This record gives sequence, C-alpha cells and structure tokens, in this order.
Amino acid sequence: MATIAFTKGHGTGNDFVIVPDPDGEIDLRDEQVAALCDRRFGIGADGTLRVVRSAALPEGADAAASGAEWFMDYRNADGSAAEMCGNGIRVFVKYLVESGLIELSGDAAVRIGTRAGIKAVTRAENGFEADLGVWRSTEGEVLVRAKGLSVARPGQGIDVGNPHVVVAISSDEELESLDLTVLPLLDPPPREGANVEFVVPADPLVHDGVGSIRMRVFERGVGETLSCGTGVAASALAVRFWAGRAAPDRWTVHVPGGTLGVRVETNADGEHVLLSGPATLVYSGQVALAS
Repeated sequence: MATIAFTKGHGTGNDFVIVPDPDGEIDLRDEQVAALCDRRFGIGADGTLRVVRSAALPEGADAAASGAEWFMDYRNADGSAAEMCGNGIRVFVKYLVESGLIELSGDAAVRIGTRAGIKAVTRAENGFEADLGVWRSTEGEVLVRAKGLSVARPGQGIDVGNPHVVVAISSDEELESLDLTVLPLLDPPPREGANVEFVVPADPLVHDGVGSIRMRVFERGVGETLSCGTGVAASALAVRFWAGRAAPDRWTVHVPGGTLGVRVETNADGEHVLLSGPATLVYSGQVALAS
C-alpha cells in the first residue's frame, strides 16, 4: 500500500488535502481522492489539491509554454476533476510559499495553471488575491428547487471559469431554513452541472461604496461547504448584475466560514473578477492510499 505526504489546508473553512507531486509521479484514482476526503474514514476535505509542475502534465502543456511553472490539479471530494477553485488557489499558493517552492513579495504575482486557464495570484491585506479572469453571465432562465423553498426560484447563470447558478433569497431567516444536505434541482439541468449559490443582499446593499451580501452554497461534486471562492465571486457578480449600472465594483461576501472580498476591474479583454481572502495550512503528515 503506497504512502504519500500531505498537508491539510483551508480558505474560510473550505478545506483541502494538499498532495505534493512536483514531477507528476502520483496518479490518484477517483476512489482514492474520495477516500482521502472522507470525513469519517479519511483525512476529510472538500477536495484535493495536487501540487505538480505544469510541464509534468499533458493538460498543463499550455500553462508550461506560457511560463506558469505550477499547475493546480483540483479534484472534488467525489474524485471528479474541476476547472477551478477560488479558495483552493489561495491555499495552493500559500503552500508553494511556505514550502519554499516560490517567493512572492510586494505586489509581485505568481501565475498558476488550472483547467480554466492561467490565474495570477498576489498577496493581499487579507491573505491572497486571485484574478479569476473575465466573467460572463449565461443566457436562459434556470429554475432552482431546493428543500426549504416553497416554490422554485429563478437563478442567474454566472461563469467564472466554472459554472454557477445564483438564486436571490428574501431574508436571513429564509437562507438559514434551507436544507442543503439535499441536492438542489435545476431546470433545465446544465450539461456539466453547476454550483448553486443562495444569496441575501444586505440592507442597505451598499455602504461606503462597498456592496455586501450573505451566501450559502451547494458545490457540485461535494455538497454544502462552509465557503466557495468562485461561488462568492459569482454571487457578488449576480447581485451586481441585478442592481444595474450604479452597482459598486467592490463587494464583501459573508459565508458560514468567514468573509471574502470581491472586486471587478476592467481590462483590455473585458471585466475581470478578483477574489481575496485568507489561506491557512493546518498540519502535515503521511497517509496510506486506498488500494
């Protein structure tokens, strides 16, 4: 039975098993990822982050050619591969820094390969900030049914490198009453599935030029998590989209695991969404992989 090194980390309670594999020598099967993430029989996590050089992976070839040395191989708790993880990429960079694999000082950025393309990460006052790239709203109404909602609600599709459907909730009480141990149903169902966010705007929505919302999330391939970085970004973008042209470009998003920041900036290729927040490494050890 093979034994591998690991580090446990989290970003606002969204937790990961980090597997260092610089040369791409570890081939984790879906069931092995699921076993590592099992909260009763494994280490316990919402997903795994394999730390591997881009050049060591066929899917990292473009990233390597563009000068992104490291690739974040993110897998959901059920073993399925995911395009991107906003909390995960901050934890990933925290691990690279603390392990001495990179240096990151001042306003310098490190470019990380992901299945959603190369993402730039910098240090921020509240930890690290990741540029998730150009976002887009998706066309067509999606109806969302969730346990605790009396009727289906319309959801706004948002793509930030991975797919999201954001639903407006009327009050904190209604948000708390949702039972997200049950999978929300989407109609029509997206071909690749989607993360589903439920949001309550603050009252007032904007204070000192910064918008504020609360959010809960059901992550595709995981279930409810304490936080979802790309979901936080998608939720802020959806509320900003609904609010119209006068909406601010800076947002504070409160999730069960803490608070994250979102800002939107216009670049030559369109509007980029940036996510900032803490990243914590908890402990390291060795674990036997399931055979």
